[in-house]
Amino acid sequence: MSGLVMPKLDDAVLGRRQQIVADLSAIVPGEGVVAADNEMRVFESDGLTAYRQLPLVVVLPETVQQVADVMRYCGENGIKVVPRGSGTSLSGGALPLGDAVLLVMSRFNQVLEIDYPNRCVVVQPGVTNLGITHAVAGEGFYYAPDPSSQIACSIGGNVAENAGGVHCLKYGLTANNVLGVEFVTIDGEIMRLGGKYLDADGYDLLGVLTGSEGLLGVVTEVTVRILQKPQSARALLVGFPSSEQAGACVADIISAGIIPGGMEMMDKPAIHAAEAFVKVGYPLDVEALLIVELDGPEAEVDYLIGRVEALAKAAGSTTLRVSQNEEERLAFWAGRKAAFPAVGRISPDYYCMDGTIPRKQLPTVLARMRKLSQKHGLQVANVFHAGDGNLHPLILYDANVPGELERTEKFGAEILKLCVEVGGVLTGEHGVGVEKRDLMGEMFTEDDLAQQQRVKCAFDPDHLLNPGKVFPQLHRCAELGRMHVHKGQVPFPDLPRF
Repeated sequence: MSGLVMPKLDDAVLGRRQQIVADLSAIVPGEGVVAADNEMRVFESDGLTAYRQLPLVVVLPETVQQVADVMRYCGENGIKVVPRGSGTSLSGGALPLGDAVLLVMSRFNQVLEIDYPNRCVVVQPGVTNLGITHAVAGEGFYYAPDPSSQIACSIGGNVAENAGGVHCLKYGLTANNVLGVEFVTIDGEIMRLGGKYLDADGYDLLGVLTGSEGLLGVVTEVTVRILQKPQSARALLVGFPSSEQAGACVADIISAGIIPGGMEMMDKPAIHAAEAFVKVGYPLDVEALLIVELDGPEAEVDYLIGRVEALAKAAGSTTLRVSQNEEERLAFWAGRKAAFPAVGRISPDYYCMDGTIPRKQLPTVLARMRKLSQKHGLQVANVFHAGDGNLHPLILYDANVPGELERTEKFGAEILKLCVEVGGVLTGEHGVGVEKRDLMGEMFTEDDLAQQQRVKCAFDPDHLLNPGKVFPQLHRCAELGRMHVHKGQVPFPDLPRF
């Protein structure tokens, strides 16, 4: 697995594999346990396909009680557990471990309740993101967060990674749209946080669990808010002679007090790949393309379109189209939504990055990214949520060329370090997983990381849930309890890295 180092395998657990499979088969009978290597192969990787590992065994529970029983069994027997939803994680969050049970939640795929008066829906974690919108579309509602993988990604995985999407600029990430969850701890306890109400008393444990990447518990039910579809929604397709000008236009729109429903950007390689894939009429003679969607009452949308047109022209746009109907609006978005598979047609492999920067830094970061591309001898196609500064550079490489994956990883690491350098963060919506784990020190001090691990210890004192993810170095909970928070007073114990 390239340069990635994972926790040392537990030989004692591996020696008990046959008994573990038998015990789990008793908990989840029928076809609920997959143990043959050839049958587990489909689970060996998630969306970060550069890394692969067969799990110890795969378990596909169907009831909450089965999840609780599996978790209790693993907790009592010191067996690691890696939760998995649809496996679309792009940070390796669902990468299996050779000595861990892979707990797959795909059979939890039912919409349990639709509550229009309270504008919320209760679903099982295996329901797809787009499936929620389909369930309520007939009454004029929708679920706002919409990752590009929304047709496949599960809501449980969205909660684990705090997923975003093209409309998160105006309507928020998963954390802003989840009202409650039911989850199971490593000792098999079934717990509930939040509900149909807007806010809960006490600590924001729902906020702690959302985006925790499977390190604290396994989600078995989710309550999400739904919104009424806006009266009107129209999109502008705006081309620029340079990415810097497009980036500057993004900052101009936001600084003018306009918050679009979505504002996305693609550079020339991504534009050409998307147009060849979906053929929706993207301009091919521009270096950068903005898609700006404005929604709300029709009169407001018409007014804002005029303001955005003026800002775009002042920023140097060379082409500008406004959608005239719903079909054309969806066509504008079709290329952006298909950008990832479209790029897959022009390169044997690509590495999808995820970092977030202040919007005003877009021109600077794009210029420096071009220099990094030349330095590493690798092309990059840029597709990202420009409105909130969430970058998704797609580094093009060929895994069959010796050393090219390693160069790609170094290129990606430099992009993420650049994000932090200009005041941004390592991830906007994909999570840390294994991809960014060893870069956490670029953003957090040792005290920061120790404090985060104290939270994990409160939920998972034996580090059995999704180990090897997020933290570059794990510390025993007892050691963390004796360490002072103030920097420099007590050094980190000399424990081996993963």
